[in-house]
Amino acid sequence: MLQLFTVPEAEQTILRRARALEPELPEGLRAHLRRLFQEEVTPDEAVRRILADVRARGDAALRDWTFKLDGVHLETLQVDPAELPAAADRLPPDLLDALQQAAARIRAFHSYQPLPHWTTGKLGGRLGQRATPLARVGVYVPGGTAPLPSSLLMAVIPAQVAGVREIVAATPPGRNGRVPDVILAAAHITGVETIYTLGGAQAVAAFAFGTATVPRVDKVVGAGGLFTTLAKRQVYGLVGIDGLYGPTETVVVADATADPAWVAADLLAQAEHDVLATAILFTPSRPFAEAVQVEVTRQMEQLSRADIIGQALQGQGGIVLTADMDEACRLASDFAAEHTCIAAADPAAYVDKIPNAGGLFVGERSFEVLGDYVAGPSHVMPTGGTARFASPLNVLDFVKITSIIELDDATSARLSPLAARIAEAEHLTAHANAARRRS
Repeated sequence: MLQLFTVPEAEQTILRRARALEPELPEGLRAHLRRLFQEEVTPDEAVRRILADVRARGDAALRDWTFKLDGVHLETLQVDPAELPAAADRLPPDLLDALQQAAARIRAFHSYQPLPHWTTGKLGGRLGQRATPLARVGVYVPGGTAPLPSSLLMAVIPAQVAGVREIVAATPPGRNGRVPDVILAAAHITGVETIYTLGGAQAVAAFAFGTATVPRVDKVVGAGGLFTTLAKRQVYGLVGIDGLYGPTETVVVADATADPAWVAADLLAQAEHDVLATAILFTPSRPFAEAVQVEVTRQMEQLSRADIIGQALQGQGGIVLTADMDEACRLASDFAAEHTCIAAADPAAYVDKIPNAGGLFVGERSFEVLGDYVAGPSHVMPTGGTARFASPLNVLDFVKITSIIELDDATSARLSPLAARIAEAEHLTAHANAARRRS
């Protein structure tokens, strides 16, 4: 059963942020790392060694680590581009249509986002900003326990809208050594032709360093598991990254008018992702909270991933009973979840009371699962409380901003003594000299 918490209890338990990149490792994973490296190593050290090996040995290291980690011998690292349209042809027509419609909505949504390209003559001469698309981007598509074609659409399409010239993707192979048809079909829908059969840290390493087969990229984007995320953190600075993503999370803020069956379904949908997923309900209504508890128990019995859901709800899930909706909103904003859903009689009244959220889902018809697939915004969103300062993946992630400084002579002459005076205060006499000569 989903546990009820008072606010003080929740603040000491489920609302306390764990360190997503330094989790407590299960013994099975520790043993696996010991077998791989013949000694006790942390995930961070394991990733460091994989990165160093790929940097030193290139494609050979990629093949070795794919065998060690995925149990697959790769004859070639890249999927034959001819397989993409063939995979789309093999897909059930209704699934292909759903992916096509999702892609169209994602493209339409991001096409509305303006790029910061502007100039002004009001400051003397011409000043402004130029937005230039990145030349090459590497998209990581998680595989893990299930293929995620939606993750490819959600990362590739904003990059295309931004004007990125070359987009390549990587995704781990299945046990048969192949990439699932549904991911190949999603790539075909977007027009991406280059897919590498690589997962985890070795995929990030290939993107960051480049090998004989995999070109070095300017930026690595996309969510992934712990090792993918640690690898992104370690290569940042050599390449750009979009963010560091931990386990997925949803909070629901609901009043007594919400449908307990719908809210329970939304919490369960989030919890089935991962045993470390977070699903929390904030509500001031005890009767509603108890009705949600009943629905969670009833609906879980019918779900294929009930074991994963049960572990997630026990570890990070719960219902927090608040004094009123304002307190529910405050707690939700303080938690700064990846997804925050508002289920209330007047959901729009609470939007401005939750400034911190990766995505706000306003009203029970705008539920989080639609955001996962077809609503339009990218579902790659900040996790772990980083919505306090980070944004969902968007068009601006795929451009770089260049400042344009083209002053007229009069403005330059007027500003030069000011620059010289500040330079002298900083004891930078060469700076002051360059400025004084223009005064």
